[in-house]
Amino acid sequence: MDILAALKQEEAKWKKQAEEARQQLETVRAAMKLFTGKTTGKRTGGKKRVMSAAARGKISKATKARWAKFRAAKAKGKQ
Repeated sequence: MDILAALKQEEAKWKKQAEEARQQLETVRAAMKLFTGKTTGKRTGGKKRVMSAAARGKISKATKARWAKFRAAKAKGKQ
């Protein structure tokens, strides 16, 4: 009788572990489902944003000024 009780107890333990593993698997699958649509890089809606020529010009001018300042500081440090 003790062996039968021990086997039933072991069976119950394995069933519990199997159920926990199933739940974890479902959680992982749900997470995968959420992330698969997000990582494709496709836009979900709306129009593509367009920057005006004036705005591009301002950004370009500011970038060139930053690089000129960087190069001047670098050249000054070498001498």
